[in-house]
Amino acid sequence: MPKFQRHLFICTHEREPLDPKGSCMHRGSLELASSFKKKLYDQGFKRVVRANKAGCLDQCARGCAIVVYPDNVWYGGVTLDDVDEIIEEHIRHGRVVARLVIADEDLTGIDPNNPPQN
Repeated sequence: MPKFQRHLFICTHEREPLDPKGSCMHRGSLELASSFKKKLYDQGFKRVVRANKAGCLDQCARGCAIVVYPDNVWYGGVTLDDVDEIIEEHIRHGRVVARLVIADEDLTGIDPNNPPQN
């Protein structure tokens, strides 16, 4: 079987309900993952694009968070209303949905070009 063209990793991490960061799970990420899987399959992307549930993507304050590889595009605040647009624009046509992008400088990971000083 050939490689998938793209992987969507959908954060389904659950934090305590009162955690100030919130969690993707409490924002509906399980329903989001199910919707992506069904709609990708229905639109002929089976074995071409894979939607995976993921553990914490470390973007809890911006959830529901999704990362699309190999494009390295991070989306935040994704809702069920955004699924069709992401599939049509990004998956089908390769156009990033700019209004949902988490800017590189807002990602919570460490910048490899500017590592912390010891």
